[in-house]
This record gives sequence, structure tokens and C-alpha cells, in this order.
Amino acid sequence: QVQLVESGGGLVQAGGSLRVSCAASGRSFGSYTIGWFRQAPGKEREFVAAFSWNGVNTYYPDSVKGRFTISRDNAKNTVYLQMNSLKPEDTAVYYCAARNLYQLYSPRPHDYRYWGQGTQVTVSS
Repeated sequence: QVQLVESGGGLVQAGGSLRVSCAASGRSFGSYTIGWFRQAPGKEREFVAAFSWNGVNTYYPDSVKGRFTISRDNAKNTVYLQMNSLKPEDTAVYYCAARNLYQLYSPRPHDYRYWGQGTQVTVSS
């Protein structure tokens, strides 16, 4: 089992950058595929980025590709989401999530078993 806690959200102007973090507790952190999702008011939860448990592959939707970067530090049990060139439409609550042990990447929220509480990111125009 793994527990996730996000931090680092805040208010930033359009064009700016922000890094959010996801700290995990529990064993075998490096064996979990970790994803970032976001949810804006009135919208469905949306896939943002994922880092496969094998430490090799990363995944992004077209909406953030080239602007967002996911990384992980297994020694610190932490996953990061670096967000650059932010736009007002990036405003949302950002969640990190983990699949079950050794499961591969998926962009679907319901494939992720463990979730953090979320951190608010607001981009002003």
C-alpha cells in the first residue's frame, strides 16, 4: 500500500512555471507507476502525465506535451511535475495517483488505486 501527499500548488501568472510534488510513503515506491491528473470545476478528471514503474517511460497528452515534465526520485519517494508556459486553462486541482504494484501506464483515472488529496494550481491571465 502507498499513501500520497501533493504539495507545491499555488497562483502563477500565465507564461510562468510551477513545480508540484508528490511524496509517497510505503514500501516499494519504485515499483509503482505514478500518474498526475487534474480536475477543473465542472469537468472530468484529466490525465496529465505518468512515469512507468520501470523508470524508463513517460507519457503526456498533447495538451501538455512540451510544457510539462514528470520526474521521480525513488531515493526520496517523490514524484515531481514541472509545469512551464502555464496557461489559464491549466487551472485545476492536481492529483497524483499510483496504480497497483508493477502495473503499467494507463491514462484512465479509474485504473489508479491510490490517490493524494490534491493541490490547487491557479493560472491568472
